[in-house]
Amino acid sequence: MKILIINAGSSSLKYQFMESEGGQVFAKGLCERIGIDGRLTHSEAIQAVLDIMVDPDKGVIASTDEIAAVGHRVLHGGMAFTESCVIDDACIAAIEKCIPLGPLHNPANLMGIRACQAIMPNTP
Repeated sequence: MKILIINAGSSSLKYQFMESEGGQVFAKGLCERIGIDGRLTHSEAIQAVLDIMVDPDKGVIASTDEIAAVGHRVLHGGMAFTESCVIDDACIAAIEKCIPLGPLHNPANLMGIRACQAIMPNTP
């Protein structure tokens, strides 16, 4: 299964696109200066990543439909999370509740989650 992994930080977005079985990495990179000087937003950064991944000359996939799932790195989930989970409204509420534990990172992590949900609404 091909998975896009997102690490949305307060001013950067790191990504890696890989095969979950065997760990082959197809693409990885970094978008910087998000939210600085009115430049890139998290949504624009994620869209740029997807555009590069499907680029006819430099891309690694023909369509974003090849992305089976998106994994998100979240700084702090408190006691609510002891293992990976599918993100739903309850998960988002639990991450929001933990913002005091990660005030610089959890809000940005949530921006990345929401941006992916908006751009790829049918991808878990």
